[in-house]
Amino acid sequence: MGFPDRIERTVQVSAPPSRVWTALTTADGLAAWFGDKASIDLRPGGPARMSWGTEHSFEMRVERVEEPTVFGFTWQIYGLPEDDPRRTYVEFTLEPDGEGTRLTVVESGFSQLPEDVHRVAFDGNTEGWAKELGELVDYLAAA
Repeated sequence: MGFPDRIERTVQVSAPPSRVWTALTTADGLAAWFGDKASIDLRPGGPARMSWGTEHSFEMRVERVEEPTVFGFTWQIYGLPEDDPRRTYVEFTLEPDGEGTRLTVVESGFSQLPEDVHRVAFDGNTEGWAKELGELVDYLAAA
């Protein structure tokens, strides 16, 4: 039996796509809801980094930039050594929805993992996206 390969979440955001785009694709925006500190070179192939306190940080690589509708990156897989070359791909799709935005995030690439790592990474990121997207919605509603 195969393992699930992707996590998909959709949320309604009470902000226009331009504000959601800024929250997803700038260092200040990412640090405001996703991590404690961020850096990003917003171009395909550009490096990015997210950190949470001093204990957790992830290197990312920008893969897709189609302003203002699609932003994608690859990043390290939680539970694997930092030098492991395997990555998952995260893609955000923004669609205008009245005064707000319908935001969908899909993270894929989990089926490449062995069972023990898959369980940790998939379950952790499933829980993580629910929490982080809630923080994004709250951040944009307060701004």
